[in-house]
Amino acid sequence: MPRRSLARLYKDEFTGYSLAKFQQDLLAGLTVAAVALPLALAFGVASGASAAAGLVTAILAGFIMGALTGAPFQISGPTGAMSAVLIV
Repeated sequence: MPRRSLARLYKDEFTGYSLAKFQQDLLAGLTVAAVALPLALAFGVASGASAAAGLVTAILAGFIMGALTGAPFQISGPTGAMSAVLIV
């Protein structure tokens, strides 16, 4: 993607994005992290791997889902199915 069109994409995406919206998004992200962290650790232990493996898997899954989605809103996080992925 040419640099000029990428800059235009970011400009269009963040038009109207204010500090107040950023603070709301930051609070939402911290809330989700507070819920997802113990869940990811538990799935790591439940699968027979280490708690750290559950955490790393949840982080990687979040990046992968974020990269593959085309929607402006996304809901993803550690789930019971992640235990099966950790076993492999």
